[in-house]
Amino acid sequence: MATEAKRAKVEEDSEPSPLQNFLQWCNQVGLTLSSKVYVCKGGTVAEYGMLAKDNIEEGEVLFIIPRSALLHQGTTKVSALLDKEKSSLESSSGWVPLLLALLYEYTSSQSHWKPYLSLWTDFKTLDHPMFWSKEERDRLLRGTGIPGAVDTDLANIHKEYTDVVLPFITRHPDLWNKDTHTLELYTKLVAFVMAYSFQEPQEEDEDDDEDEDEEQEEKPSNRPMMVPMADMLNHVSSHNANLEFTPDSLKMVCVRPICKGEEVFNTYGQMANWQLLHMYGFTEPHPSNSNDTADIPINNLHKAAAQGIQSDVDQQLLDEKWEVLCQMTQGAFVFDKSGCLTYTELHTFLKVLSMSKEEFSEFKENEGWEEDDDDDEVIALAFSNEGLPGLKASSKRLIHEAARHTLGSYRDGEEHEVGVDSERMLMEDKAALAKLSRRQQNALQVRYGQKNILLKLMALTMS
Repeated sequence: MATEAKRAKVEEDSEPSPLQNFLQWCNQVGLTLSSKVYVCKGGTVAEYGMLAKDNIEEGEVLFIIPRSALLHQGTTKVSALLDKEKSSLESSSGWVPLLLALLYEYTSSQSHWKPYLSLWTDFKTLDHPMFWSKEERDRLLRGTGIPGAVDTDLANIHKEYTDVVLPFITRHPDLWNKDTHTLELYTKLVAFVMAYSFQEPQEEDEDDDEDEDEEQEEKPSNRPMMVPMADMLNHVSSHNANLEFTPDSLKMVCVRPICKGEEVFNTYGQMANWQLLHMYGFTEPHPSNSNDTADIPINNLHKAAAQGIQSDVDQQLLDEKWEVLCQMTQGAFVFDKSGCLTYTELHTFLKVLSMSKEEFSEFKENEGWEEDDDDDEVIALAFSNEGLPGLKASSKRLIHEAARHTLGSYRDGEEHEVGVDSERMLMEDKAALAKLSRRQQNALQVRYGQKNILLKLMALTMS
């Protein structure tokens, strides 16, 4: 049975003033905190966190947040204006209204949310790769997929700010100031939303028609929102608490027993280490992240398929196949610790690449397979770690070589590949690991986890 939640109490006077102010604010807004937990700065895996004062049973409620205490475009002081001009605030991210609300509330000395937002002084603790130098990203994260994702983020942020945000704040100088609400602050707030916001899960109604679906997209619960207290909890894949949404409030519920002194962890979802570093600025130490993945870019499968081609006719056939395949996907094949997650796409690529000229001509004429009798469960098993060794030799060779090309893309600043054995020794040497900067450690966790998945894949597909 859930423990009755009690009013949040300020911890000992030794707690930093911003945290004291925040906990007092929690009392004022009706946020209730179980007497079995407390929020602290230090003693957790990140700057802030939550620890158990007592043993906690599965199902107990750790805290309850009334919806009035959530910060989003509908609860900010400028909500009426944001709603009035929402058509001018549309963007690819969909975050502009929330970010404008945060720009206003974060810099307003009279903001209702000041005790909450003051926990992040100038957002100095955010260490997303978007705040690293380009040289540092390219050197430490080459091959991981993060540098490209960050370049895209920064370009989109700049465009969104220039095309949407700046014209809006210029029209409303009484509420925003372009000299205060700069691109730099906007970028920090984007990272803040990436790292700390929540989005309410939506229940799908199969009876909804298209118009009703469009209305569903406009519901406030579909918007990202800041959730005080919930965002104080850190993440691990083997979490012990989960946020539940009800019509009146949000509740953090214990999902497995927590011992006294243990940290309370929420989950941000099934996140690989590269995603955690990209979106949140941290990683889980290897091998604890059960959701870790490695991507094989489709271009590396093309390189594998091109190996050994000796005639112009064969090269032309490959080019024709590749043109058709690239219309199906431009992404990558994703592997985790148990096999290929994008097995349907990989199965299609391998099947087309193995076709003779006649088979491929028929395939094009039919605009694909008229009836694909391949069973999804059978395909999934075939591309799992258990099934990969049983694939036909030509398929294994392509996967093996594509993985090898991908593994070769991890290089250091001296342009040579860093061996996984060297990184393993570094990971096991706690003294040497401690000498690395936080960024170097996080980059190492991402690289090492991905390389291990690729090496295992190569071993499973060795002919």
